Amino acid sequence: MSSYSISAFREAVGTPFRIPLGDQEVTLQLVNVSEQAVSPNVEQFSLLLQGPLAVFLPQQTYRIVHEQLGELELFMVPVGQAADGFRYEIVFNLFQGNR
Repeated sequence: MSSYSISAFREAVGTPFRIPLGDQEVTLQLVNVSEQAVSPNVEQFSLLLQGPLAVFLPQQTYRIVHEQLGELELFMVPVGQAADGFRYEIVFNLFQGNR
């Protein structure tokens, strides 16, 4: 995927995102896409993903693979834990130039 957009990620809500980690792979599900403050030249949004309880992923940049969106290198931060797994957030601030 050459450019990121909120619409592309909204279409991917409910689908799996895979993170290869050496000899294992962790699958996260995209739970929500939230649009942030609106600015004329910046598209701001965040992704909320849910992962398994058995594997905790620390804050860092991950190679993330999605069937439709392809291979992505994204910085992901753990933001919480629920009974069914860990929650992670990815934030985008995309400068659009003059609109």
